[in-house]
Amino acid sequence: MRAPRSLQGRLGLWLGLALTLIWAAAASVTALLARGEIEEVFDAALQETAQRILPLAVVDILNREEAGISQRLAAIREHDEFFTYIVRDDQGRILLQSHAADPADFPAWDGIGFRQTATHRIFNDAAVQGTIRITVAEPLDHRASVARELQMGLGLPLLIVVPVALLAIVLAVRASLAPLRQFRDRLSARGASDLSPVASADLPTEIAPLAATMNGLLARLAAAFEAERSFAANAAHELRTPLAGAIAQVQRLQSETRDVEAKARAAGIESTLKRLTGLSERLLQLARAEGGRLRLDGPADLRPVARLLTEDMQRIAGTGRIVLSLPDGPVMSDLDPDAFAILFRNLVENALRHGAGGATVAVRLQADGTFAVANDGPVVPPDILSRLAERFERAGAQGEGSGLGLAIVSAIAERIGSGLALQSPRPGHPEGLEASIRLPVGPAPHP
Repeated sequence: MRAPRSLQGRLGLWLGLALTLIWAAAASVTALLARGEIEEVFDAALQETAQRILPLAVVDILNREEAGISQRLAAIREHDEFFTYIVRDDQGRILLQSHAADPADFPAWDGIGFRQTATHRIFNDAAVQGTIRITVAEPLDHRASVARELQMGLGLPLLIVVPVALLAIVLAVRASLAPLRQFRDRLSARGASDLSPVASADLPTEIAPLAATMNGLLARLAAAFEAERSFAANAAHELRTPLAGAIAQVQRLQSETRDVEAKARAAGIESTLKRLTGLSERLLQLARAEGGRLRLDGPADLRPVARLLTEDMQRIAGTGRIVLSLPDGPVMSDLDPDAFAILFRNLVENALRHGAGGATVAVRLQADGTFAVANDGPVVPPDILSRLAERFERAGAQGEGSGLGLAIVSAIAERIGSGLALQSPRPGHPEGLEASIRLPVGPAPHP
């Protein structure tokens, strides 16, 4: 038999087997001891019967007018006679016998005391200087029947007590392991970025060291990730000023030089520096998405933020390129407006950059918190679509963009308990792509 893999199953199985074996052993020992006591009780009863009947038989035999007459006592009423007896003289003649006695069951006289034949337990006694002898017999089947009833009396409770005890063991083990299950549930409910210690004060002392070791590992991982995020954020922040200065110098060089070739090289340097500036901005956003606070203490309406962002991006992308759809009622959410702005800008910029040239980008914010951005363009193959949210992954080979926009959105979505859904072609269209995320929303306040 193969032991269960679960600790609860193993404890229940081995405790149940141990209880059953102990109970069976205890019942067997008790039955053996009880049978020995029963043998002593029946022997005492056999001897007592002989000693009570013998004086009465002596009086009856001595008072008879004719000696040597055999007499069988009649039964007063029908009953089971477990003890039978015969009274004989010193010549072996039967003088008196019980109504159910069979002389064939009684062996020849061989002295006072206990004897045992193949079928009966015998006790002999004598009186009047050994001239009147009594033999009392008890069938061995009677004793065996009583012993069987005793064993069944001890064994039958096993059919009720053992299942009830096994159920009690399972319930007790389950209750004892409840803190461990709660610890597991608390751990499984964590997001991938939540590396704070898991509460373990209610764990049993045997499991607590394991939980402490795991919390120590989480603390070390959190410290390593925090160091990585801090380095990326600090590096990106420190690059802002020198990059801005370098761009200004290149732009000044372009305005002052008369050399066409030098001006073209300066323009290429400016483009590269601007891409590097954009990458540093994305690194700062990624550090914020992975480590910053994304939820506020109270909800606010996201519609004004969406309108403001749309107007701002329309000036860069061109009027009419972004079509915003908002519900009539407020969309109340405790998501930080800055985090929502990061989501909005990255998704819209991604749609503008990779959509069909001149095509509009549809931005939709629904009352249930669904925020979706869709564009027109070629269908993205499924194998590429599944990797788009990974860091530094780009949809095309032209190398445009930093490859971090969707990774930032995915990180924010994961931390707010949602997920980034990508569909290509976009729903209801033969082509294009739609990115959607479910924002946390609550009921609108009463006026």
